[in-house]
Amino acid sequence: MPMTILSDAPTSRPFPFDNSYARLPRNFFARQAPSSAAEPWLIKLNEPLADDLGLDVEALKRDGAAIFSGNLVPEGADPLAMAYAGHQFGSFVPQLGDGRAILLGEVIDKHGKRRDIQLKGAGATPFSRRGDGRAALGPVLREYIVSEAMHALGVPATRALAAVSTGQPVYREQILPGAVFTRVAASHIRVGTFQFFAARGDTEGVRALADYVIDRHYPELKDGANPYIALFEAIAERQAALIARWLHVGFIHGVMNTDNMTVSGETIDFGPCAFMDAYDPGTVFSSIDQNGRYAYASQPGIGQWNLARLGETLLPLINADQEKAVETANVVIKDYGERFQLHWMRGMREKIGLADVEDDDLSLIQSLLSTMQAGQADFTLTFRRLSHLAVDDGAEHAFLKTFSDGTAAAEWLARWRERLARETTTGTERGVAMLGVNPAVIPRNHRIEQAIVAAVEDADFSLFEALLDVLAKPYEERAQFAAYMEPPKPEEQVLQTFCGT
Repeated sequence: MPMTILSDAPTSRPFPFDNSYARLPRNFFARQAPSSAAEPWLIKLNEPLADDLGLDVEALKRDGAAIFSGNLVPEGADPLAMAYAGHQFGSFVPQLGDGRAILLGEVIDKHGKRRDIQLKGAGATPFSRRGDGRAALGPVLREYIVSEAMHALGVPATRALAAVSTGQPVYREQILPGAVFTRVAASHIRVGTFQFFAARGDTEGVRALADYVIDRHYPELKDGANPYIALFEAIAERQAALIARWLHVGFIHGVMNTDNMTVSGETIDFGPCAFMDAYDPGTVFSSIDQNGRYAYASQPGIGQWNLARLGETLLPLINADQEKAVETANVVIKDYGERFQLHWMRGMREKIGLADVEDDDLSLIQSLLSTMQAGQADFTLTFRRLSHLAVDDGAEHAFLKTFSDGTAAAEWLARWRERLARETTTGTERGVAMLGVNPAVIPRNHRIEQAIVAAVEDADFSLFEALLDVLAKPYEERAQFAAYMEPPKPEEQVLQTFCGT
């Protein structure tokens, strides 16, 4: 892939910055300029996203390597590293913060939404905890691929604006090529950001942060009788909807620490994340999740646990009487479970073609999942082939081939067809709806690994580019990309993923 090294780039203002977080009290962050890169190469610029953000695309094409590597700080930027704490695998760490990320600033996009522009891997910060603040090329490409795939799938997530190779090595278990990832987010405020102030007994810091989050993400709550409990409810609702969407597409975050849970409701941090191939609710990919804390089916419960930690930080704001504050917060935490179940059931009904609601639908859905698990059926392919079967009985053979035990799958199909007979929608309507929620392609782990290996070992980015093309339209079946629908062969399976630090 031809690339050009950019030398001393001219100063430019491709970003119309308006940096509200930098106007908060100084204990919210540490100002920190990015470190320079030796020989930056622009691997990828997400031009459609840049345009949507209202950025000067031509300036970024010219100066992008310098800007996105940290060598050129654009006019109007106010670089800083955000402070936060967090529970990591259940253990509380009172100070974490952006150890290898630097927030350049914020822009208002074409839709009037405020968006953060952040560099990941641009050097050490006061929160680096003896780390070098750098990122390796592999994790940068993984985050680019998965975040853009999640967006195309319709799952709220941070976005990828650019990837740059630094031209210098990073030292981990082995020497790897370095890179910088540019991430776009509704904000980078986390549950752990609230925990940072609460752990210090700084109630006014918690209040200032809560007021900022309300102004930025939930302005409709500002004039309510108790905006802080309303804020907690709104965050719980978004998390319930988000985690349900993860389960609908077979996504496993891998490291759902409280510092990796945004209050905006976006998926953030794609380190050891992965998508399931064969369905198994206990699936874990992350090499650091030794006890399965963040397994596929555990994610809804962890979301509730994380929300409880957020609720603890908000208690002084919810009610001056702690007992009453706890009682009120506990209602929200309990309601989260019901919220999640509603979102999950709605999505699962859509996945199997049910527009109407019947009491026995949960049993039908659970029966399919159990049959998939016993039959080692591929999660994505099962639902896609079921979508075809909704309009074409001739697709039954392909559907049954997805299972190692076609007999059990055929028994489930009979039950499903009996249920569909009571639906008010037509078969054509049902099939179109199902094809719109059951993707044909996902960022399968072996495909991501193939793209990373080619880039890291051979400086070949063609597989990376091809995968981005495939995943840009995940609900379409395109003949030239048919192979991307297939699960990995046994020798291609990726059973472990790794954190990007």
